[in-house]
Amino acid sequence: MFKIGCHLSISKGFLKMCRTALEIGGNTCQFFSRNPRGGKAKKINEKDIEAARIFMQENHFAPLLAHAPYTLNACSADASIREFAQRIFKDDLAMLEYLPGTLYNFHPGSHVGQGVETGIKQITEILNQVLSEKQRTTVLLEGMSGKGSEIGSRFEELRQIIDGVEFSDKMGVCLDTCHLYSAGYDVVNHLDDVLEEFDRIVGLTRLKAIHLNDSMTTLGSHKDRHEKIGQGSIGVEAMERMINHPVLRDLPFYLETPNELSGYQEEIQLLRSLYQGESAFVENM
Repeated sequence: MFKIGCHLSISKGFLKMCRTALEIGGNTCQFFSRNPRGGKAKKINEKDIEAARIFMQENHFAPLLAHAPYTLNACSADASIREFAQRIFKDDLAMLEYLPGTLYNFHPGSHVGQGVETGIKQITEILNQVLSEKQRTTVLLEGMSGKGSEIGSRFEELRQIIDGVEFSDKMGVCLDTCHLYSAGYDVVNHLDDVLEEFDRIVGLTRLKAIHLNDSMTTLGSHKDRHEKIGQGSIGVEAMERMINHPVLRDLPFYLETPNELSGYQEEIQLLRSLYQGESAFVENM
């Protein structure tokens, strides 16, 4: 079954968010764990979460993907910002224990002049402080485009972080198609080669989710500019190959394209029409 969703808001609760996802043709979704620019998380409503869990089970949802706020920088040169990142991690992971099996995605961060090695060391230190053996959430490193001093645009950097984490079985990776292309990985013309390289360096068992986005910029631009599906430099044909690739097709895909709900609905419909073996599912919806 094709696992597809988009980025939605939890401002009106988890159940409302999941119902919205289903209404536009999705069977999963991504949400910010709190305001993307930081701030306090929404207070837990256990009845709402339990109702959402039942709804997701009844409608065969794939795992939800919680996205950490953009202000989380675990490798900042400022110690107070790193402490802030640690608090957010701890708070978010505690909240997600109410939704067992949820994925938690974060940007590794920017080393802001300290160097990649120092940045990776700081990221792993924080992860080792907040991860626990009994947690039921898988934490995902998001592959980045490589702008500025970002860490995580190279597969080798993702592997270094994972290798430094004690409870590495709680770690995975989320690849973003726009970021990959902007980082110089040619998923348009050499998708097999990119996946083989990822497997050799990180391991495909670590790949847990895909951010499916077209790109406003060209291969190797190192810019993070998401575009609507089919309107960027990646294109629909490459998207079709990605969602049907035997290595990727069973993973959950999350749209982060610049869209409103109606636009997400059109993209989901398009992608479902391109997914091989999806017709029976659509007829039964």
